[in-house]
Amino acid sequence: MSVTIKIPTPLRRLTNGQEAIALETAKVADCLDQLEMNFPGIRERLMDETGEIRHFVNVYVNGEDVRFLDGLDTNLKSGDEISIVPAVAGGAFSS
Repeated sequence: MSVTIKIPTPLRRLTNGQEAIALETAKVADCLDQLEMNFPGIRERLMDETGEIRHFVNVYVNGEDVRFLDGLDTNLKSGDEISIVPAVAGGAFSS
């Protein structure tokens, strides 16, 4: 099933300038794993040492924060849109 991941401007240097990426995946965690396989270094900007989404990063599926769904275990279906949204104040995106 194909989902689209919207990449925020600060991370596009890791994705060769791509602002949207289509992946075949069934869960948010798998989506982030595939992003890391395709674009090494992106995971450390999105996830902390324990494997959780960093506090200053918000991940949405069709406009809903995954923290209020099933987190990284949130199921995806074909056509879903995942948005990665950094907090307004600093963080690891700038490194």
